[in-house]
Amino acid sequence: MADLRKIDLHMHSKVSDGTDSPEELIENVRKAGLSVFAVTDHDTLGSISLIRAALQDGDPRYICGVEFSCKDEQGRYHILGYGFDPDSKAIHDIVQAGHEYRIRKFLARIELLEQKHSITFPSDEIESLIALGNPGRLHMANLMIKYDYVRTRGEAFDRYLNHLHVEGLYFPPEDTIRHIIAAGGVPVMAHPVYGSGGEKVFGDELEQRVIRLKDAGLAGLEAFYSSYTPELRDMVLDLAEKYDLFATAGSDYHGAHKKVALGDTGPMPDDASTLIKWEKSLDQFLEKVL
Repeated sequence: MADLRKIDLHMHSKVSDGTDSPEELIENVRKAGLSVFAVTDHDTLGSISLIRAALQDGDPRYICGVEFSCKDEQGRYHILGYGFDPDSKAIHDIVQAGHEYRIRKFLARIELLEQKHSITFPSDEIESLIALGNPGRLHMANLMIKYDYVRTRGEAFDRYLNHLHVEGLYFPPEDTIRHIIAAGGVPVMAHPVYGSGGEKVFGDELEQRVIRLKDAGLAGLEAFYSSYTPELRDMVLDLAEKYDLFATAGSDYHGAHKKVALGDTGPMPDDASTLIKWEKSLDQFLEKVL
């Protein structure tokens, strides 16, 4: 049976906005004592071949993954895809579109920083970040620290980046879910309680999101997550049980960019029977994606 304490299905490498190279990430996964892991870089499949090439006999089991930022009239969502065929046209189509949106959003936010706050950066810094392939808000926060606009990433997000809204550059979550399924993958809503930019979603609003996205093919909820309290965890577990969805576990590790440890998927249930129940559910999920 799966051990929830040794599973981490949400982490990022330098291929998107983490600080570990894929090879370093594998070494850190080994050190963390994980048995199963997934790398879910934003809007890119670039880490998959690198991770597979670096795996050795006896390493933890690896699940290919990806994370997409989505939006509709109800709000923002992060959708994780697991166990898909990385050569599928369906996954490549949405990854390419997500990548193009990411670059356009990045440049639009750079422009908004200048227009609204007179914050500017040298053009070669911007070009270097674009050359990385998947620049995001964490990269922008680092630049703001480097050029003395803020002291910390938290300040960059709280004062500026969480308030730079770029409209019309997101996929609806339903479309993302259908592309993941078409590629043979399993779609899961990441940290359902958290939308984006500090947004929190509870109660009826959260339940209606789950209902709507399950109708589109959503198969799971990230119920064990690094920043959850026991109350938030149980809220998501109740929804997973009510709507017959998988409950997955992820830290959202980004290396030095966030104070989150690999394998930190939040508090585990105190009751042994509850823990066993969700470990059995996780076993069923792993059967589909491994």
